[in-house]
Amino acid sequence: MTKLTPRPTAQREDLVQGPLARPIPRVDPITDLPLLVLFPHSRCNCRCLMCDIWRVTAKDEIESREVAAWLSEWRAFGVKRVVLSGGEALLHSHLWELCELLRQADIGITILSTGLLLRRHALELVRYCDDVVVSLDGPREIHDKIRNIPRAYDRLADGVAAVKVADQSVRVSGRCTVQRANFLGLRRTVVAAREIGLDRISFLAVDVSTEAFNRPGGWGGERVREVALQRHELPLLAAELDAMERDCATEFATGYIAEGPDKLRRLHQYFAALLGEGDFAPPDCNAPWVSAVIETDGTVRPCFFQPPLGNIREAESLDAIINSPEAVAWRRGLDTHRDAICRKCVCSLTLRRASDSMTGIEASNEAR
Repeated sequence: MTKLTPRPTAQREDLVQGPLARPIPRVDPITDLPLLVLFPHSRCNCRCLMCDIWRVTAKDEIESREVAAWLSEWRAFGVKRVVLSGGEALLHSHLWELCELLRQADIGITILSTGLLLRRHALELVRYCDDVVVSLDGPREIHDKIRNIPRAYDRLADGVAAVKVADQSVRVSGRCTVQRANFLGLRRTVVAAREIGLDRISFLAVDVSTEAFNRPGGWGGERVREVALQRHELPLLAAELDAMERDCATEFATGYIAEGPDKLRRLHQYFAALLGEGDFAPPDCNAPWVSAVIETDGTVRPCFFQPPLGNIREAESLDAIINSPEAVAWRRGLDTHRDAICRKCVCSLTLRRASDSMTGIEASNEAR
């Protein structure tokens, strides 16, 4: 595993394939919480077709002083990595003060970003973050259409280049959300990822079933039909996945595409299940036992999609929320193979120990 110097000394999550890494067991009450997802800022700078976060008008932030107050408990829980999500974390007015606190605590930092502000913050990014994940929705014309922002692709490419100039060792990977607007261009998305210098690309299906991404009450049928595949498009997706296995053999073999061909075929299974043709692939997910999500308003969830467990600004501690009698009872009764939300989850998390000595962590997000 790689020691991060001068960045946080917590060991980096290099992806481990196959049986070399064992899932962290589901233990209650929780005493080990290696992964924490933090929404530092409430707003976003894109207007994506598949997300409504951009409709948020309030400009709310998690303040550095709050993180400073929470850090001792995070260390006690053994937090090894904080993932900055949201919202666009790079819109935070004092993000680097917050990151400095995490760095001093030897907590690794992953940032999820639209990529529009990478160039502006390239030097800070390579100083504080060892892992940058950007959204890539396809080649230029498709990416710009989905992002609904002029020159989104070019700004993303320019930002990735700036980060690589600042520090070649910082990993910049891409995540493509597969939907109606781009499912025929998966191979072209891999070419685009190479073109802009990404170190890796992964694919996951669009979520259309939950209240996540600022969708209180969920989407109605019309919005779902705009974004999810329709029945006549399923054979076209199957053909694209077959062609992808053939044309991107090198990218699969080297791990440049994070998922293998068989796992990517779950994309077809997912969209078919949404249409009532077959069932969803049951996820083996341990997220509620090994991670937590803290949103901008203090809401604490066991993952992106499940209902809240409490609010960290109202409770006396994070422990009081995730290990409350109600939270423990909920986890003990959770069967991820049967739960309605889990079965439709597009990015189930299996957090793994990288060795028996548990010196590192690997997070595997399954494309569904």
